[in-house]
Amino acid sequence: MREAAFAKQNKDKWLKFESVLKNNVSMNPDELSALYIEVTDHLSYAQTFYPNSNTLRYLNSLSTLAHQKIYKTKRESRSRFITFYTKEFPLFFSKYHKQLAITFITFLLFSIIGAYSAATDQNFVRLILGDGYVNMTLTNIENGDPMAVYKEMGEMNMFLGITINNIRVALMAFSFGMLLSLGTLFIIMRNAIMLGSFQYFFYDHGLLWESARTIWIHGTIEISVIIIAGCAGLVLGNSILFPGTYTRLQSFVRGAKDGLKILLSTIPFFIIAGFLEGFVTRHTEMPDWLAIFIIGGSLSLILFYYVIYPIKLKRKHETSMIKSLSPNEMGKSE
Repeated sequence: MREAAFAKQNKDKWLKFESVLKNNVSMNPDELSALYIEVTDHLSYAQTFYPNSNTLRYLNSLSTLAHQKIYKTKRESRSRFITFYTKEFPLFFSKYHKQLAITFITFLLFSIIGAYSAATDQNFVRLILGDGYVNMTLTNIENGDPMAVYKEMGEMNMFLGITINNIRVALMAFSFGMLLSLGTLFIIMRNAIMLGSFQYFFYDHGLLWESARTIWIHGTIEISVIIIAGCAGLVLGNSILFPGTYTRLQSFVRGAKDGLKILLSTIPFFIIAGFLEGFVTRHTEMPDWLAIFIIGGSLSLILFYYVIYPIKLKRKHETSMIKSLSPNEMGKSE
């Protein structure tokens, strides 16, 4: 659709929305919110088909002006907490899969580097994990229970301690994004090197399978959501580096809000990971099939919620948006 035709078709809605915002015209909050959603749909469309255009700049300014007014007046539904996780967040997160891919690739790369470093330098594992942890684990291996570290604390204390620590790491990965994304990548790199050297340590002692099937019972979700928290940090950092059509301050505010949404989404998963580490991982006597089932189920849950489901919702949303446009207008080309 030509830009002029797109603007002509929707200008009445835009002008009405602008009038409500600038003149403080009384309007039902739910109707105002619905109009805002439609305008932001048009903004997304303009970002795709009319980059660097006057239409995009106008819709950007209109969307920014609207945001604070709407969310100060809109009455929240009691089910908002549920719909945030089931609808709002997955659709929102679909636009940040590129940042997710970057953090995943970074984590994978430095995990390999950590394992390689441990293989080529006998002192590397002690440097990364500390003498105390390595000596304790060697003692556990000699005693015939290499995973005994997961049985030393009480279930509830371990659950709370691990959950709080994981959330702390996620907050660091996010907040360090303010260092132009480099801080976030450093946190991801550090945790990845620790994991790679940790796994090689057990491989070197002939315990790769036993360690992997035990550790990844909780680690599948734990490591995944640390990577996702890293994605939130990149969203924050990139908002400073690449403001696009926004001012740098506007871009930073949007990036901070979007990053916090991503971070908020990880909290239930950190609780699940903490529960698994506190109450389930300690049962090293469980059969292999059960451990594999838990690991596979955890991985499937993460992939579905953060990758597959957002893509499906995005396609459904885009189809709905296209249908809302005039078929005659959509048939026109540049």
